[in-house]
Amino acid sequence: MNAEAPEAIADLAAAPAEGLGTGGPSMFAGAPSSVSHNKLRKRLIRNVRQAIEDFAMVGPPPEAGAGNPRWLVALSGGKDSYGLLALLMDLKWRGMLHVDLIACNLDQGQPNFPKHILPDYLTTHEVPHRIEYRDTYSVVTEKVQVGATYCSLCSRLRRGHLYRIAREEGCEALVLGHHRDDILETFFLNFFHGGRLAAMPPKLLNDEGDVMVLRPLAYCAEEDLTRFSEAMKFPIIPCDLCGSQDGLQRNAMKAMISEIERRMPGRKDSMIRALGNTRPSHLLDRSLFDFAGLALNPEKAPS
Repeated sequence: MNAEAPEAIADLAAAPAEGLGTGGPSMFAGAPSSVSHNKLRKRLIRNVRQAIEDFAMVGPPPEAGAGNPRWLVALSGGKDSYGLLALLMDLKWRGMLHVDLIACNLDQGQPNFPKHILPDYLTTHEVPHRIEYRDTYSVVTEKVQVGATYCSLCSRLRRGHLYRIAREEGCEALVLGHHRDDILETFFLNFFHGGRLAAMPPKLLNDEGDVMVLRPLAYCAEEDLTRFSEAMKFPIIPCDLCGSQDGLQRNAMKAMISEIERRMPGRKDSMIRALGNTRPSHLLDRSLFDFAGLALNPEKAPS
């Protein structure tokens, strides 16, 4: 990271919210100048920056004459991926993120997908991008039984193509728009249905070992991203493949977590902190803690 970045983020944290909304990448040109929006933008920037630092998503700035690392930013057309791209562009504009970004949309052949929206938006705002067409929709609908959910197979097919595109574009990282609530929902899905304690890691190396998967929105609340998207007037593209399916287990987890938050405000923040504050000796995983090796101190053991 830039050696000046910690000071820069401190300056940002101390800056009056009224002054934050001016300037920035062109996609911010129509953003509201209200105090509430500037505070929201400031909070999201701070959360993204903190996740990048906490999980060492980038190394030190390149030496003079050396190129920046390249990140492939997966853009689905939903609020989260638009927000991710905008916030990363904002950090670059502030000199706080020394990477080159290329946005990528994988057109999966979904019915009624408006092919012009993303390339038009990205071209208008001069964002380097690549649009790739692969008909994974037909594969998913053929392989998955009627009534079953498409999400798992669809995600695996999409991820494979994105890894390939990252390699072809010389990108060291694939950047995804999963946020705090996605991570919590995944944790509870694994907890209730998978019998394991696992969530979405903010930083993950792919199986081949040549592409890093990054989630800079790990600390960002979905509610904040929704408000940000509405204020920025992103041209949202609904998912007619996955979004049209009812009864997904993830929706049940979302509802459960929302109800907990409604009854006890602040629990989402507490839960995300807990995922980074584990005590292996207080769990039951023998691969993480040597329970068999625990022994009394001979000096204090009863004679």
